[in-house]
Amino acid sequence: MARNRLAETASPYLKQHADNPVHWQPWDEDALAEARDRQVPIHLSIGYAACHWCHVMANESFSDRGTADYLNQNFVNIKVDREERPDIDQVYMAALHSLGEPGGWPLTMFLTPATEPFWGGTYFPPTPRWGRPSFRQVLQAVAETWQHKPETVSTNTKAITDHLTRGSSPASTPGDLPNPELLDASAAQILVHFDLDHGGLAGAPKFPQAPLLEMMWRAHLRTGNSAYADAVLITLRNICQGGIYDHLGGGFARYAVDDTWLVPHFEKMLSDNGQLLYLLCLAYEKTQDPLFRARLEETADWLLTEMRLPCGAFATSLDADTNHEEGATYVWRAEEVDDVLGPAARHFAEVYDVTDMGNWEGHNILNRLRPGTFDWRGAKDEAALARHRAQLLSARKNRPQPARDDKVLTDWNATLIAALARSSTTLSRPDLLSAASEAFAFLTKLQSESGSLTHAWCDGRVTAGALATDYAQMMRAAQELHTATGQKDYIDSAKEFFSRLEASHYDEDSGAYYLANADNTALFARLHSDSDEAMPAATGVIAEASARLFLLTGEQRYLERAATIIRHQAASIAHNLIATASVQNAWDTVLRARHLIVLGSRSKFDPAIHDVVNAEADPALMREYQAPSSATETRLRLCDMDRCYPDVTRSEEIADLLSRTRGGHAR
Repeated sequence: MARNRLAETASPYLKQHADNPVHWQPWDEDALAEARDRQVPIHLSIGYAACHWCHVMANESFSDRGTADYLNQNFVNIKVDREERPDIDQVYMAALHSLGEPGGWPLTMFLTPATEPFWGGTYFPPTPRWGRPSFRQVLQAVAETWQHKPETVSTNTKAITDHLTRGSSPASTPGDLPNPELLDASAAQILVHFDLDHGGLAGAPKFPQAPLLEMMWRAHLRTGNSAYADAVLITLRNICQGGIYDHLGGGFARYAVDDTWLVPHFEKMLSDNGQLLYLLCLAYEKTQDPLFRARLEETADWLLTEMRLPCGAFATSLDADTNHEEGATYVWRAEEVDDVLGPAARHFAEVYDVTDMGNWEGHNILNRLRPGTFDWRGAKDEAALARHRAQLLSARKNRPQPARDDKVLTDWNATLIAALARSSTTLSRPDLLSAASEAFAFLTKLQSESGSLTHAWCDGRVTAGALATDYAQMMRAAQELHTATGQKDYIDSAKEFFSRLEASHYDEDSGAYYLANADNTALFARLHSDSDEAMPAATGVIAEASARLFLLTGEQRYLERAATIIRHQAASIAHNLIATASVQNAWDTVLRARHLIVLGSRSKFDPAIHDVVNAEADPALMREYQAPSSATETRLRLCDMDRCYPDVTRSEEIADLLSRTRGGHAR
């Protein structure tokens, strides 16, 4: 098709490429049919709106007329938004890994007309450098191979397909539930690799890796070993004070390129902020550290003011670049701070590491990582610093702003909904619960007539059908909303989402869940969602949510499903501790899940009891409020996976009971 069709799409990322001279097509039957008709390879380019290197390659190569002409003549060119179609991204990223290449975006793959990959890479420069060929050289080599060496193409496609088929085979033969000591050994092994000065895993770049941090937090609760909690708290404090955090506007960037959390890649993603918000709730509930409360409040406010859409759901991301310059909106020169703050600039600069030389490429990334500025200061000083930050934020709003990707992704929104629901209780902020409830209502309103969820919605239309991650995260969101509101209909929703997963995504042979629906036949392979990446794998989230559903409903089928998943996945844990963190968290829930039922009016709830329950800071502890009409005093009933304990009424009694049951019924 001799034109660029991306202007017809809804995705903000695809529309960024609508003016390229490349004849880009969306991934659809028309594009695939053209490849079959012309018998030319598919050039597949996958990226996302907030991706810095995606923008670089677009400016260098996709905007170049000569490169575009070569692409149009020799390939069918398909552009995919990885956030809109993570099922496509998953398959071809796995194909790239099978070639021995590290992953990343933009993802550049070359496929047969039958969508089978035979070669690929990531970013390619316009001229040879860093030991990499130019993009034009790559295109010429691929076209030459396609035209004159079909046996090479066939050999490569078979090798990649065989590799992916082996990778999606059953993880293990299910047996009994594995020994809980395997979980403890996993946490001990990971602790060895933690950077106990700056937090996170040692080395650079550094990602927050929320499922892994939650796994370590749970290990502390399960074993009583404070070293695990310390690793999490060190990480969160450094993230909260580092340049990865936006000290003026709130919210966290995707990751840091250095090993101290100073220099971020400046994109802000909804998924990361939802996961970190939930972890900060746990940290604040346990420690009452004002730093954690401040970051909770600031990030929640940023989400509500900058990322919330008129429909009630939340946008996907803010771009890393402003006017093609990474981080331009966020960084400062010392004289700019002086101009805004006047005499107060000197003190602010001392606290936030602002110097004439700068701390990054001649500019300053605001941070409080240095000794003497890291710790929370007195109330008077922090209040003054807050006023100065507000002044700088006001000035920053006059700068060009990064683009916002207004897609609504169900799984990312559901992750945030769960965090907002918990935050509403942690911070005593009903506005956060209202926002969570409204977002959940919007996502369920998008369900099809058959009851299926969507994955992506943008510009008034559904652009992608539901994936396993959508149902998994919506199960979890419904459970957190039930905890915060006591409304039973949220449990009914969680049960419905579970049924959808069983019907369309569950693989009985492997005990895992396919990411894509069984109806998705355009892809050459169908892979499981059983390895944590930027988001936790669907399989782990479903296992945990199923265990919670058992406690909330008493229906044995949910516990059986959670146990089956864990039995199948146990062998994978030993081989990949980090990528199976969500499954390990589910296993911890099966071992330690507790259900605390508060019998009595919330208005009569003893604040001392509230403080005791909150300080438990346990993601495996579910709370439910019931108000019997005859209640004269508040009673608390605690149940675990195989028993309920006698009711208690006093704060010291529930504190003792929670302490005695924290390690789990199986220990």
